[in-house]
Amino acid sequence: MKILVMIPCYNEEENLERVVTRLKETCPEVDYLIVNDCSTDRSREICDEKGYSYISLPVNLGIGGGVQSGYLYAVERGYDVTVQMDGDGQHDPAYLRALVQPVLDGSLDMAIGSRFITKDGFQSSPLRRLGINIISLFIRVLTGKKVRDTTSGFRACNRALTEFYARHYAQDYPEPEAIVAALAAGYRVGEVPVVMEERMGGTSSIRSFKSAYYMVKVCLSLIVYRLSFSRRRRRQ
Repeated sequence: MKILVMIPCYNEEENLERVVTRLKETCPEVDYLIVNDCSTDRSREICDEKGYSYISLPVNLGIGGGVQSGYLYAVERGYDVTVQMDGDGQHDPAYLRALVQPVLDGSLDMAIGSRFITKDGFQSSPLRRLGINIISLFIRVLTGKKVRDTTSGFRACNRALTEFYARHYAQDYPEPEAIVAALAAGYRVGEVPVVMEERMGGTSSIRSFKSAYYMVKVCLSLIVYRLSFSRRRRRQ
């Protein structure tokens, strides 16, 4: 089975080398691809200096566009499983095999690495946990499925869902919306316990003072997406 780990990257010069080194040492059997989304720091130079496998986008597409580019790459090269792993060092590749296993054995189409099952390791700030819980409630109301770690960027998808995401992937709030999209389209989504770490360096795209605003916008976006998807399904 061909497995690709895609690593979205925007200004991760402080983290990139350690992330790739840990991945290659822990899971040498998988391929990886760094998706450089027009970083303004030395991320691209580091990729060149270290000989990393990467692509650089011609314009900044944001996290959604960057991840979708990775899925397109995986489809074009015939990968069986595509794993998304953040470039900030929060995701430990030691859990990669456990994350991929339910996809390999066919029990799930997408496995999400969840820090909230065993509740070990970094649990995020109280404000963000509140937002994640509210988003989780919205997803359950909209789809009937309980997903605890709705904003986790550590996830594995099979070939069918990879092809789906290569065509349809959310741009504004990709992690929660991608869950709703997969469930609305009938794919099987579940969670695998993982332990996450704090960001090693750099700055998160979601600042703490914006977390409440982010949560409100995500929930509204999820409702709009679910309603629009239902209309499209009825027309087909």
